[in-house]
Amino acid sequence: MIQEIIDWLENNMQPCPYKQRLGIDCPGCGMQRALIELLKGNIVESLVFYPALIPMILLFIFLILHIIFNFKHGAFVLKSTFILSVSIVFVQYSIKTILHFL
Repeated sequence: MIQEIIDWLENNMQPCPYKQRLGIDCPGCGMQRALIELLKGNIVESLVFYPALIPMILLFIFLILHIIFNFKHGAFVLKSTFILSVSIVFVQYSIKTILHFL
């Protein structure tokens, strides 16, 4: 079952319109490949493609759990995880952009 999902994702990857038009990566470039690698169990490769994917997945899982169970410090955990995810995206995108122009 999971292999069928992986095969479908690999065969239906969407091109990045931002990259097609401007020639540089967008802040989300690499997320599809990272998800496929994560589903294959290749955590290191997933982190190489898109380091913020795992924190984002944890953020959405915790968000759903917080909506259901209303954790006492859930809002703080959500804010912290969101800031972590956005920070990783920002740093990764900045590095990729700088390296692109070197």
